[in-house]
Amino acid sequence: MRGQSKVADAAGKAMIMVKNLEDMQKLGKDNVDATLQSFGAFSKNFQAIATEMANYSKKAFEEGAAVTEKLVGTKSLEAAFEVQSNYFKSAYESFLAQSAKMGELYTGLAQESCKPIESYLKTAAAK
Repeated sequence: MRGQSKVADAAGKAMIMVKNLEDMQKLGKDNVDATLQSFGAFSKNFQAIATEMANYSKKAFEEGAAVTEKLVGTKSLEAAFEVQSNYFKSAYESFLAQSAKMGELYTGLAQESCKPIESYLKTAAAK
């Protein structure tokens, strides 16, 4: 009888170890999945930021070139000052608008990149 009890205890412990191992494997898989989702969101949002910066830079360069052409074609100093002040005003307003847009994009980057990890942590903490 005593031998059967030891065998049953050992079998029970082995079952618990297998269950724990399966839980650890699932936890590891869930961790990897959350990390990959986070990297995917980061990559997508970072690409949007890079595209937005490239578009803004291109637009700013084109506007600067157009103003330079206007300045070269002015006939008086007053006209040159007017062209230049109009350009500075529009460049400043464009910069402020672009800064706000970039802030929103970076906020979205942080939020989207953290969502999968946050979800994973909530699920792991609930277990």
